[in-house]
Amino acid sequence: MDDGYIKYSSERREGNVPESAQLEALNQARTSLFDLGLIGVYPDGVGYGNLSVRSTGDQFVVTGSATGRNRILRHDQYCLVEAFSADRNVVQSVGALPASSEAMTHGAIYAANPAVYCVVHVHSRTLFAYWLASNRLATSADIPYGTPAMAHAVTQLVQRQSELPVLFAMAGHDEGIVAYGSDVATTTALLLAEWKRSKTP
Repeated sequence: MDDGYIKYSSERREGNVPESAQLEALNQARTSLFDLGLIGVYPDGVGYGNLSVRSTGDQFVVTGSATGRNRILRHDQYCLVEAFSADRNVVQSVGALPASSEAMTHGAIYAANPAVYCVVHVHSRTLFAYWLASNRLATSADIPYGTPAMAHAVTQLVQRQSELPVLFAMAGHDEGIVAYGSDVATTTALLLAEWKRSKTP
């Protein structure tokens, strides 16, 4: 499993991440998801799960790379993605850490729908299996995570959805689930509702 590894070219500069009420809400939601095992680290030490909130324009604040093992993140463990290019496979960010390995996927969602203000990516074997078995919304199984191909596929998927929040599986990214919406509360509420439904006998 190659989860957690950055596949894009990272152009990072040191700087401060803007604080906001949205970021505080995101950090609290992240801790709750961590406690449920939806964010964390595999036995081999590779972390999984990342969250973000829109900042200004298509810029967004996202969890830093390799932070999955931490239950509570400090402010400096987030970074601001100022720009990204799926065509050039480049992510430009500001912060103490590189952006999450899924930063291009987050960026593609924000760029495709200006009404989106939160993106959450978690891992759940139960929800992933339930979602695909139900033939629900998903990217193609032949598209790996963190790649320009995934960013382009997600752009097309988002543009076809007319309401928020939305949940989809990354069929080519084992256990990968993404939820996005207009705010942290409704996005995580949808994710948790479907996760609980997938666990019901």
